[in-house]
Amino acid sequence: QVQLVESGGGLVQPGGSLRLSCAVSRLIFGAYVMGWYRQEPGSQRELVATLTSGGDTNYTDSVKGRFTISRDNAKNTVYLQMNNLKPEDTAVYYCNVNLGFRNFWGQGTQVTVSS
Repeated sequence: QVQLVESGGGLVQPGGSLRLSCAVSRLIFGAYVMGWYRQEPGSQRELVATLTSGGDTNYTDSVKGRFTISRDNAKNTVYLQMNNLKPEDTAVYYCNVNLGFRNFWGQGTQVTVSS
């Protein structure tokens, strides 16, 4: 069992920044992929960024150069640093762990970008 808890969402003006955190309940052994997803009302959940156990990162085109996924193994925490936020980034953001045989999801944290 893996439990994920997101935090750090909120209301921010366009051009502002937020850092999302995902606290992981236990150490994960073997190969895995950490990911951040987001979902707008009435839309499908979409992949934002991934970080593999080997340290490789990938981003969807719309956030490249603005968002950064990282981890702090000592704190069992994964981060999503979001800079130069746009209204189009408004969504509920979810943390995900893909173990290959099973996926684990957090509850989500709301990010609203508005003036």
